[in-house]
Amino acid sequence: MPRNRFTVATLLAITTATAVGAGLWVLVDRYYGVANVVAHIETWVLFVNGLAWGWPLIILLVGGGLYLTVRSGGVPFFRLKHAVDVLQGKFDNPDDPGEITHLQALATALSATVGMGNIGGVAIAITQGGPGAIFWMWVTALVGMGTKFFTCTLACMYRKVDANGIAQGGPMYYIELGLGPRFRPLAIMFSIFGVIGCLAMFQSNQLAEMLESQYDASRWVSGVLMVIGVGAVILGGIRRIARFSEKLVPLMCCLYVFAAVAILFLRAPQIPGVLQMIIRDAFTGSALAGGVIGYVIIVGVKRAAFSNEAGIGTAPMAHGAAKTEEPVREGLVAMLGPLIDTLVVCTMTALVILSSPPELYETKLDDNTLLGVSLTDGAFESGLGFVGSAIVQMSVVLFAFSTMFGYAYYGRKCMSYLVGPARGEYYNYFYLVGLLVGAVGSASLVVNIIDTAFALMAFPNMIATLILAPKVIEATRAYFAKLDQR
Repeated sequence: MPRNRFTVATLLAITTATAVGAGLWVLVDRYYGVANVVAHIETWVLFVNGLAWGWPLIILLVGGGLYLTVRSGGVPFFRLKHAVDVLQGKFDNPDDPGEITHLQALATALSATVGMGNIGGVAIAITQGGPGAIFWMWVTALVGMGTKFFTCTLACMYRKVDANGIAQGGPMYYIELGLGPRFRPLAIMFSIFGVIGCLAMFQSNQLAEMLESQYDASRWVSGVLMVIGVGAVILGGIRRIARFSEKLVPLMCCLYVFAAVAILFLRAPQIPGVLQMIIRDAFTGSALAGGVIGYVIIVGVKRAAFSNEAGIGTAPMAHGAAKTEEPVREGLVAMLGPLIDTLVVCTMTALVILSSPPELYETKLDDNTLLGVSLTDGAFESGLGFVGSAIVQMSVVLFAFSTMFGYAYYGRKCMSYLVGPARGEYYNYFYLVGLLVGAVGSASLVVNIIDTAFALMAFPNMIATLILAPKVIEATRAYFAKLDQR
């Protein structure tokens, strides 16, 4: 496409997406009143969310992950060294089918998970469920390593060439190809809710919240700027921005972790007490949050699922593009995701918050205020002053945008499965409108919408994974038997 044509098309698309979002908002406000409509929607979404995130899903995610881990013979724990070797490229073959290397696949998946879930999601877990929710995030991450191993192995075992001649992998494909045409309704269900769940509304909401609280920036202005910035990338142009982000985001991740480690070093005497509080609260419930143990478990599992997405089915869409003839290798690489994302980065965020002056987070629990990134920002500022706050703010901006790029890919892939790759490109406009809605909406509404969609993605994904588990176990045994013969 000629350069000038691309520029006009891009600007027109961004303007259209922004105008549609703003126009819908104005019409709703004029005829119904935005506040009334939002209140009704919040009530309805909260009700559906409560149904979706009931004990059946908790058992499916945690119990299913534990079952998969045990059935695999503890592969996530006993084969970590080999997973790292694969990640380092020791087994790469440029002639293998696929589009990206193992490292690029993991980086792509992590770019969509290491971010707002680690910065804002952990804070929300504490405000919703108290310190004990962090313990259940750990449990979910540990069994999630097993889940990621199975789902991402399946993503490479069952790939389908689309109308553009590109091999695609992901839950919708291993459901259709692995289970057969009778199970295609599950693939369609996953894709429909993936179209909604992959909207980066939480990211735009938390970024707008930070800009509003720190710089008194209008949420509308923030939303429009996000639409322009993200639209310029996901609509097919400015590859330099994507390459720049790919190099800068890992650097920011290291800087964020370094800042957290510095704070924890300064507060080292407090850490044992914080860990005891997390474990004690996990089995007693938080009085401050008004929660009992069941509620605390549900909050922890929710936030872990949002953070590392084990069992939800998004990561297999990235890992399914890996260059490999050995699907088990990609499963091994993928299982490192929850380890890095939740057990390392989320834990650091939680320890920084809970080792801060108690009034910083206890007030939020007392008044039932749902704050995410603002709470984390305050915790880092209490530890490192202006520098800590600046690091969090820079991390939020970079992580939010990198996640927005990754989620756009996931959502477009779900839409393409439903309507074909040519029409699937129209998802970008829907996605951009979602950014604007997320920026101006309430945190509780946005969180509940995405959580609900994630829950309804997890059901078909986990059901298919459990049914197809024997195929993965067979492939795993064959792979390691062949490896041991070398």
